[in-house]
Amino acid sequence: MWTLLVSFFLFALYCVAVVFAVRAAQTARTPQGAVGWVVFLLSAPLFGVPFYLFLGHHRFKGYRIARQESERVVEGIKTFADYSKPNPETMGINPRPFEALAHLPVSRGNGAELLIDGEATFQSILEAIDAAKNYVLIQFYIVRDDQLGRKVQDKLIDAAKRGVHVRFMTDAVGSYGLPSSYLETLRKAGVDVADPRQQRGPNFRFQLNYRNHRKTVIVDGETGFIGGHNIGIEYLGQSPRFGRWRDTHIRITGHVVRQLQLIFTEDWHWARNEDLIDQLDWAGSESDQDMNALLVATGPGDDTETGAMMFFAAIAEAKQRLWIASPYFVPDIDIMTALQHAALRGVDVRILVPDVIDHRLPWLAAFAYFDEIRDCGARVFRYTDGFMHQKAFVVDDTLAAVGTTNLDNRSFRLNFEAMALFFDPRAAEAVAAMLETDFASSYELTRPLPQQPIHIRFGAPLARLFAPIL
Repeated sequence: MWTLLVSFFLFALYCVAVVFAVRAAQTARTPQGAVGWVVFLLSAPLFGVPFYLFLGHHRFKGYRIARQESERVVEGIKTFADYSKPNPETMGINPRPFEALAHLPVSRGNGAELLIDGEATFQSILEAIDAAKNYVLIQFYIVRDDQLGRKVQDKLIDAAKRGVHVRFMTDAVGSYGLPSSYLETLRKAGVDVADPRQQRGPNFRFQLNYRNHRKTVIVDGETGFIGGHNIGIEYLGQSPRFGRWRDTHIRITGHVVRQLQLIFTEDWHWARNEDLIDQLDWAGSESDQDMNALLVATGPGDDTETGAMMFFAAIAEAKQRLWIASPYFVPDIDIMTALQHAALRGVDVRILVPDVIDHRLPWLAAFAYFDEIRDCGARVFRYTDGFMHQKAFVVDDTLAAVGTTNLDNRSFRLNFEAMALFFDPRAAEAVAAMLETDFASSYELTRPLPQQPIHIRFGAPLARLFAPIL
C-alpha cells in the first residue's frame, strides 16, 4: 500500500515538475534562467517544485492595475510648463532610452543634494518630516525596531499629532523581523500603515522572491529622498559586525519629486488597493538649481527588462568615464558584455564593491566575473573602510544616478527599484568627487581568480550558477 502511495506521489510530483518546466521555458526572463529552472525541476523535482512555487514566478501582473490608475497623473505631469523641454546646454546625453523606460519625460527645474552616510541622511529626512505641513509618504525595504527605528517612529507620530497625514509602508521580506507592535503604535497615533503581513503579494501568492527594495520619503510633494539606506542602527555605522556603513541617499526637489511620488502611489495601490492620486499635491515648485532629471522605477511588473536596460543605456552612452558603485556585482550576460565593450573602446570603467561580506553567495559569485571584465581593461576596486552599500553611478561629465538598484540579477529582474537620474554636469561632478574619495579608501583588485584563496577559487564558479536568482 505504502509503495503504491509513494509511487503515485512521485509520479504526480514529476508531472507537476514537467508542467512547471514548460512554464519556466515559456516565461523565464532570460535563457539562462529558463535552462536553470528546467534542469533543476526535471533532475530534482522533490526540491525543484517547492523552490519554483516560491521563487519561480515571473511577472507581477496585478501590479499593472496600479499602473493604469496612475496614467492620468502621468499625462498631467507631462503638461507642466516647460516639463518636456530640458535645457539642451546641460544635457550632453541622449535621454530617450531612459524616458522610454520610465514612461516619463526628463524635466528641468530640479535640484539635488547628496547625503553621504547615515548621519547626514537621517538628519535631513527627520528635519523634513518635522517641517511637513500636509503629508508624509515613507517607504523602506527594512525597518527595525531599534534606536533609529523608534526615533523615526516618534517623528512620524509627532507629525500625525499636528495634523499631517502620514502614510507608512515597508516590505514583508525585508522587515520580516519588525514586530507588529511597532506598526500598531503607528496606527494608534493616526499613521496610515500598509501592513506587509496583510497586503497582497509574498504571504498569499508564493511570491517571496519579489521584494519592494525602494527607500523613499516624500514630504508635501515638494521634497523627496531616495537611496541605499534603510531604517536600522547599522546604517548609522553602529553594527558590531559591520562597523562603519558607507551609503548614499539623495535629497531631491522640483518636478522629479512628483515622479517619485507617482511611484509611491503605485506601490501603495498594490499594497492597499487604494488610489492616492486625488489626495496628493501634483503641482509643486521648481528648484533654482534648474537641473534636468528623471526618476526611473523598475521592477517585475514591467513588460520589458527595465532594470538591466537602464544600466545598458547608461553604459552605451559612456565615452570617457563610467564609474559604478554597488554592494553586489552579479551582472547578466548583456550588462557584462556592455561593460566589456565600454572598456575595450577606451572608457574608464571602474567598479566599486565592498571587501566586507554581508551576503556570502553574491559576494562569492562576483569573483567569477572580475577576471573577465578586468581582461578588457576595466578596473575593480574593493572598499575597505567598513561595509559599502551605496548604489550610484556617473557617466562622463553628464549623467549621475543615485538610488536603490544593485548591479545584479535580483535588482534587474526580481526587485522593485528606483534610481534618480540627473543629466547635469554639477550632479556628475558631485557624484564623481564622492566616488573619488571612496576609491581612496579602497584597493584595486589585481589578483586573478586562480590565485585567490581556495574557498574563493572553487566557490566562485559554483556561486555563479545561482546568479539568475541571487
